[in-house]
Amino acid sequence: MWEIAEPLIPSSKVRPQGGGTQDAPEETLFAAIIYVLVSGCAWRALAPCFGISKSTAHRRFLIWSRAGVWGRLHEEILHRLDDASLLVPGRARRRSREG
Repeated sequence: MWEIAEPLIPSSKVRPQGGGTQDAPEETLFAAIIYVLVSGCAWRALAPCFGISKSTAHRRFLIWSRAGVWGRLHEEILHRLDDASLLVPGRARRRSREG
């Protein structure tokens, strides 16, 4: 799914308050966010294997949400499934790209 999401992810900006540590790779952040969304766990229960903090993952989730990443990702996945004739008519609802 990362190959679909990567071009939709806005570039990260330097935090105005400074500080922090080196940016985590976008792919790792994406995987951590998907883990939380799919598993239903709380952000504070984010598995340590991702190597990023819960606050970093949550902050990036909010940034990407405000940028419309999740809706565009959903549309792109539906588009690809439709192109591959993998959608069952009447089961998946596509929103128009205009709004």
